[in-house]
Formats: sequence, C-alpha cells, structure tokens
Amino acid sequence: MASGPYPALDIAATADWLIEGLSRFAGHPVQAIIPVTHGAAIAGIRGDDIAFAPPDYEWELPGEVAADYRRSRDPFAVTGSPALPCGLNIGSQLHYLEWLDPDVFSGVTLMPYAQYWAWLLSGVAVSEVTSLGCHSDLWSPALGQFSAMAQQRGWAGKFAPLAGAGDVLGTLRPEIAQRTGLSATTSIHAGLHDSNAALLAARAFPEIGGKEATVLSTGTWFVAMRSPAEAVDLAALEGDRDCLVNVDAFGQPVPSSRFMGGREIELLGERIDQPGTAGAGDVLYSGAMVLPAHVPGCGPFPGCTGRWINRPDAQDEREAAIALYAALMADTSLDLIGSREVLLIEGRFAASEIFTRALAALRPTTAVYTAHAEADVSFGALRLILPHLAPQSALSRVEPLDGDLAGYRAEWLDDIAAFA
Repeated sequence: MASGPYPALDIAATADWLIEGLSRFAGHPVQAIIPVTHGAAIAGIRGDDIAFAPPDYEWELPGEVAADYRRSRDPFAVTGSPALPCGLNIGSQLHYLEWLDPDVFSGVTLMPYAQYWAWLLSGVAVSEVTSLGCHSDLWSPALGQFSAMAQQRGWAGKFAPLAGAGDVLGTLRPEIAQRTGLSATTSIHAGLHDSNAALLAARAFPEIGGKEATVLSTGTWFVAMRSPAEAVDLAALEGDRDCLVNVDAFGQPVPSSRFMGGREIELLGERIDQPGTAGAGDVLYSGAMVLPAHVPGCGPFPGCTGRWINRPDAQDEREAAIALYAALMADTSLDLIGSREVLLIEGRFAASEIFTRALAALRPTTAVYTAHAEADVSFGALRLILPHLAPQSALSRVEPLDGDLAGYRAEWLDDIAAFA
C-alpha cells in the first residue's frame, strides 16, 4: 500500500480481515487470542488512533537517509542486529519517519507490530522482547534493555511498557466483541514474533527442549535459531552474513542465522514443497546447480549475484536443483551459528523431501527431524498460554539423501568463489 512518500502496510484492510476472521469463530468458545506477526514492522498510536502508516520493510530507503542512519547504529556486538537492507532494521524505519517529520513521534506511543494488534483488540499498549530483539537495532540482548542508540534518539522512552509475550493485557474491546460475536471476556495476550513462536513449538518435543538443538523455521524466510548447551560468544557471529541474535519469549539471547529462502524459491519459478526425490540423482550427476543470491543483500552470501549453472530443461530436475540449493544455503547458515547434534526443520518446506534429506546428508553428525503441521507458530503461541501442552505426534527422523552431496557442495562453493 502506498501512503505518501513510502509504501506502507495496509493496517485498515488487515484489521477488516482480522475482524472478519474472528467473526467465523462466533459460535465457538474462544477463550484467548495471542497475536503472532513478523518482526520487521513498527506501529505508533496517538490517543486511540494510529499515528502513522507503518512502513513496508521491503521498501528501500533513500540512499542519503540510509547512509545517515548507518552512521548512527550501535555495533553488531551490542545489538546482535546486522545492518540489513531496506527497512529490515526497525530503527531505520523510525529514522526515516523522523527525517520526514521531526515531530512525527510527538505524543506517540510506539509498539512492535504484534503488540499493535493486541492493542487493537484490548485497548492496552505494551511492547515485548521477541520483536524488539529481532534485528531491530533497538535492543541489547546481553543487557536485556533498549540499545544505546534507541535511548540516545529518544525512541526508547516512546515505547509502551514491556510485557511478557504470554501476559494477559485485558479482555476483548466491547465494540469488537459486538462486531465479531465473540465473548467480551475473551482474554488478549501480548503476542510475539513468528520465528520465536516456532521455537517455542519445537521446544515441546523431548528431542529439542532443554538440549543442544537448532530449529530451522522455513517460509518466506528460513530462520535458524540455536538453543546452545553452553554459553556462546554472540559477538563472534558474522553479522555481515546475516547472522543475528534473536531474543526468545523469556528474554534469553538466541544465536540465529537466516536467508530469504521462500522468496528465492518463488523467484526461481518452481515449487519444491512436496515429497519425492525425482530428478535429484540426475542433478547431482550433471552438476546443475543454483548459485546465490536471488534476493540481494541478505543471507550468507549477500554480495553475490544469483545464477544458474547448467540449468536443466526437465522440470523435475529444476525443482531438484532448487531444493538442493535451499539445502546448501541452510547448511551454510547452520554452520555460521555452530549448529550441531539436533536439527528440527519446521514450516512449509519441511514437506520438501529433497531439501530435508539433502540437508541430513550434508550434516551427517546431526540428527535431523521434521515436525507435522501441528508444531507450527500457532502451537508455539498456544504453549505460552498452556505451557505444559504436549504435541500430539512425534517428530520424524530424516533419512539422508543418496549421492555425493559433499562433492556437490564443494563444487558449489568453488563456483561461488569463481563468480564472486
């Protein structure tokens, strides 16, 4: 949605969609609502109205504004937030809004996107650490407080008070209860960042909870979040290769890495979220492969330009090559955060047999699992309300894909270096 000088999130249309969706549950005994959203958006209210249109994080800031912002950022070692393109750092969105209008935040209460929807439903404004700690530049994970930049710029004092992701803020606004048909006693919880909800879901499984383990959440973004068995030097992570420090729902730092896997797969024009291994053997034999990166500026190879090597004519081989590419990118991202022992792949692309089995083959000393659909972000959010809730099914162990994946990876890395 365009709004004046920048593309913005259409929160009015989203609110209509939300109200309509909630109305479908009018005949059900809904007791609680907990919002879950991506973490790269910010909202502000003045009184009972939205104060500005939340910027769309995929819009690129004007060059001089972006350069000025980069000079004001805290070091990666302080925030765990890498310098990201477009508006992926929430701080850059605030900087741009203030550049447009120095008084834009006068009388405004700021909050992350998930908490905006909690406010819309309850009338209570709060902030929460999983979104503040999600590559925002606004949070110091080690100190558990707003970053120096956020304090110096005066933004920290504009944010609504902190609340836990599972905290009850109040009940459904009477007018929304009337519009939706839901009970006015429905409790509204603070809410959280989507990848952190996936992490909570994964920790319900005995193979993951309380152990050295990594969760790879797959969707538009592939986000790897490691729960280490021992302390990790977070400052040693490579921020320039899209490593970052997330903060879980309990305020603990989580070494993480990511790339825009779902978007890259979409741009490459084939579907891979399906069972079967057709075409994989032919691709490994022929050396057909995809090189990074098809979304520039992010992932473990942010400066590379995506291309095909020996692009196959057969659709099943193209699909296999793209799935292998996703596995190679994920393998690299996992290495960057020291992932070991146990890996759980969840989300849409856990259904891709070539992707999951190739990743298992690339990481032979790691026990790789997939989860059924119930272990998704909604299940993780529900566990904040019902912390002892157990999944209804077990994880599935992934069998490694046959073939010389190590040799294929070595050739892939050589080609990346050759075209760099």
